[in-house]
Amino acid sequence: MLKASVIGATGYAGVELCRILLTHPQANIHRLSSVSFTGKAISEVYPALRGLCDERLVSEDEAIDGADVVFASLPAGLSEPIARKCLQAGALFIDLGADFRLHDPDTYESWYQKKYEDPELHGQAVYALPELFREEIEGARLIGNPGCYPTSVALGLAPALKGGLIGSEDLIIDAKSGATGAGRGLSQTTHFCECNEGFAPYKVACHRHTPEIEQTLSILAGEPAAVTFVPHLLPVSRGIVSTIYAKLKGGASLPEVRQRYLDFYESAPFVRVLPEGEVSNLRNVRCSNYCDISLHLDAHTGRLIVVSAIDNMVKGAAGQAVQNMNIALGLDETAGLLFVPPAI
Repeated sequence: MLKASVIGATGYAGVELCRILLTHPQANIHRLSSVSFTGKAISEVYPALRGLCDERLVSEDEAIDGADVVFASLPAGLSEPIARKCLQAGALFIDLGADFRLHDPDTYESWYQKKYEDPELHGQAVYALPELFREEIEGARLIGNPGCYPTSVALGLAPALKGGLIGSEDLIIDAKSGATGAGRGLSQTTHFCECNEGFAPYKVACHRHTPEIEQTLSILAGEPAAVTFVPHLLPVSRGIVSTIYAKLKGGASLPEVRQRYLDFYESAPFVRVLPEGEVSNLRNVRCSNYCDISLHLDAHTGRLIVVSAIDNMVKGAAGQAVQNMNIALGLDETAGLLFVPPAI
């Protein structure tokens, strides 16, 4: 059995990793780390785990020692030294934060106000969206796990961009996320009284996921991509719905576009292209590693409308990280991830 450690285990993505790893057929939880709760059992922080996982929270170095794979779910700027220690120890390192997502150091500094301190380390990192970069992930030792919004957008647009059905300019992304996307730290906008029965955009045209979205779409299109990205906060705990608008080229019909998507994702176990006339709904992917995609055509404007729904904590974070672990280490890609979304 693989020994898997989680650093930042008491954050939302970290505890979701614990939940997934507890039922993984080929990996066991080795150690869990948390700066804020060192010495406590994780079940004291999250009582839902009582009797299922009562691991004591230890230091980062203790978590790395003896581990085969280390997941880190930390704020930007903290993962580089941990990654170096993991590589030196021979462990696979999977970063759920932003430190290994962006290829260009200047872009990272501009958006995160932090610098890459170890350029050689970044040269080894793989941006790991499994459905798009599977070959690069196989055998990788340092993985940058994609962000939640970029995952929903890239999966929603990949077949159309790679197939030349749409252009890479003037892409409009109207996305909505549950409150867990902001992390466990409390802020005024995620306070219950502010969020409940409210609905509003935030970080309009300046969200940190913008360059990551454009980076992936540019790779897919083979030319620079430009997006208008506006996220919104939904008064729900989890889930993302991205509604994406793009000008359709070449006069393709909706059935032809849908067939392109079906062919593109034929071997992708966690992407579900919905039947014509259905609309993706975050309810149907909640607590799962699935991405549901529905396709629509505005015949009046010639715009393709793609609706992409994921659970931001699973496919947008912890589930995708485990999917990447499975691929990198040669395991069954679906191992530990075949959750059935709750029907109600």
